[in-house]
Amino acid sequence: MSYHGGMPRKPPPLPTHAATSAFPLSRRALLTLGAAPALGMLLPDLLRAREAGPPADKSFGAAKSVIFLFLHGGHPQHETFDPKPQAPAEVRGEFGTVATSVPGVHFSDRLPAVAKIADRLSIVRSMSHDNTNHVQACLPAMTGHKHPPEVRKRGDFPPTPNDFPHFGAVVDHLRGGAGERSGGDLPSWVRIGPEMTRSNGTVLHGQSPGFLGRAHSPLPIDQNLTGDDVEIEAVAPQIAVDRIRQRRGLLQTIDRQRSDLARRSPRGAFLQKAYDLLTSTSARDAFDLAAEPDAVRRRYPANQVGQACLLARRLVEAGVPFVNVHWCKTPRGSWDTHGNNFKSMKESLGPTLDESLSALVLDLEERGRLDDVLVVVMAEFGRTPKINSNAGRDHWPFVYSLALAGAGLAPGVVYGASDALGAWPQSQPIDPAHMAATIYHLLGVPADTTLHDPANRPHRLILGRRIAPILA
Repeated sequence: MSYHGGMPRKPPPLPTHAATSAFPLSRRALLTLGAAPALGMLLPDLLRAREAGPPADKSFGAAKSVIFLFLHGGHPQHETFDPKPQAPAEVRGEFGTVATSVPGVHFSDRLPAVAKIADRLSIVRSMSHDNTNHVQACLPAMTGHKHPPEVRKRGDFPPTPNDFPHFGAVVDHLRGGAGERSGGDLPSWVRIGPEMTRSNGTVLHGQSPGFLGRAHSPLPIDQNLTGDDVEIEAVAPQIAVDRIRQRRGLLQTIDRQRSDLARRSPRGAFLQKAYDLLTSTSARDAFDLAAEPDAVRRRYPANQVGQACLLARRLVEAGVPFVNVHWCKTPRGSWDTHGNNFKSMKESLGPTLDESLSALVLDLEERGRLDDVLVVVMAEFGRTPKINSNAGRDHWPFVYSLALAGAGLAPGVVYGASDALGAWPQSQPIDPAHMAATIYHLLGVPADTTLHDPANRPHRLILGRRIAPILA
């Protein structure tokens, strides 16, 4: 591809995603889904659906939990997972590269610790779509669904209750939502960090439960997590003495019923698993970040992002199925680097991502949890190959890189490639719908799952195809 000092010339249009089933459903799976309530499967049914998946596909349902680290603004592919050392200086940028633990694969030298754990990661270098608007581009990133063309012309506009729901809301819905949640200690979906907004105050799309309703909203934790004695304000009112006593009485009732449930029907066994998940004794202390040993807390950066990743690890370890970590407008800077990209990457963004991600992956691995926890490093798009006059990079959705680790993934894999300038996909372009299909596959959600809105209208959950080459 030629380079003329401006934006790289656009290649032919990318193929659009097609909805296909990730696997042929067995008779047992069809019976399970046919018996599901109109609004989706409850947790016992979802567990049964996982077991009904194809035996040869060990990646299906491998993820018991997800940590979804969202780098709002879009990380520059050149300064993270897809450097271009042979490109012109106005594309290459100020940094060099570092060899990773995967032979022949290099990352930006801003990520030396992550480079050492590349053999635990799956990197996709060919993510691609065509929406440069922060507000709208977050919808496909966090749901796998995008706005129709006529809506996209509106630019920034507030989300609506009819939007497609976030991954976490879908997980909460499929696992029983608030009804199941009320009997346990922890919610199905926790958001660490603020609700993400534009500078003009517009809320980014895709963060809400949408048409599934507010009952499937996340438990928000938006406070300072640094310091020696951290008390999570969002849960403190919920653990008053009288409520603890009420819960203990409920658990005693559950314990008496468990053996009867298991004897009466196969569903009872799955109910017991559901209760075990939601009433785990370790969940009592999940939010007590200050209880972590000093050595573990020091392993993560002593800043908001680092401690959010540590709290996320505690929550998934306790049994929370979906945890968002929102990295946006923190004291460690923003990923929307229209100016001073290299200064930010050198002083704050690069070191914080490097130390946080490497600590999280290694911590999960050492605790024996990397096989059942999926870590996703996500953004709405990447940054321009051409450096602007403010030493920054602008919005660029046409090619960017994402990183994943953990449950059901083939480690040490780099899938897809960008061209010589990091501007367009050179091979295997991946639409956000395909990434969503992959996440749902790893969570054990069948490819033909249908959701219904309050008017009982059906909505197909998964539009893309799972990315099979990055799966174990």
